[in-house]
This record gives sequence, C-alpha cells and structure tokens, in this order.
Amino acid sequence: MEFCPKCGTRLVPTQKGKRKIKVLLSCSKCGYEKSTKEKIVAASLALEHTPQKQIAVIGREEQKLHTMPKTKAECPKCGHTEAYWWLVQTRGSDESPTQFFRCTHCGFTWRELS
Repeated sequence: MEFCPKCGTRLVPTQKGKRKIKVLLSCSKCGYEKSTKEKIVAASLALEHTPQKQIAVIGREEQKLHTMPKTKAECPKCGHTEAYWWLVQTRGSDESPTQFFRCTHCGFTWRELS
C-alpha cells in the first residue's frame, strides 16, 4: 500500500490507455499518478449471493453436532415438545430477527416471525 506524497491519500491502482493498457497508482484526491512496474492484482470484496443463499438455515449435518441450544416448543408435525432454536436476521436491520426451530425428534424445521 502506498500513499500520495502530496496529500497523504492512499494510492489506488487504475488503468490508462485503450490500445496498450498501463497500470498506474493514482490519488483520487489531488490527481497525482505514479507508474508502476509491478503486476497489481485487484480483488473485489463484494460477494453476490442468490436470495436462497442469503438466508442461513442450519443443515442436517450441522444439526448432528448437538451444539445448538434447546427449548420447549411443540413440533407442528409430530407433537414432540423439545426443539433446537436459532435466530437469523432475514429482514431489515430495524426489524426483529426470525426465530427458527428444529424438532429434536423428527427434524422438522419451522420458523416463528416476531
């Protein structure tokens, strides 16, 4: 990581040229540019997920670890009165989280919106 000698802002890699692409380190504040001979690889930190992957539901293999907390809740499928539970923020941060339950007997998973 390098900083601008004029204003102290972090220099970011930019590409110049249409036919022959040249990589420069440039300052976004004052416009200072420094050519570089090193190969710069820029990585994107933004990951895109499908809506199905954004909601985390505990899988069958993870359930077998038995590290999840248990509570007394009646299973709508088999009527058993004990279930694992966890919270997931499925909506906006200003909304309350969704509580998920998984029956310890039959493995049926359901949710409770609060």
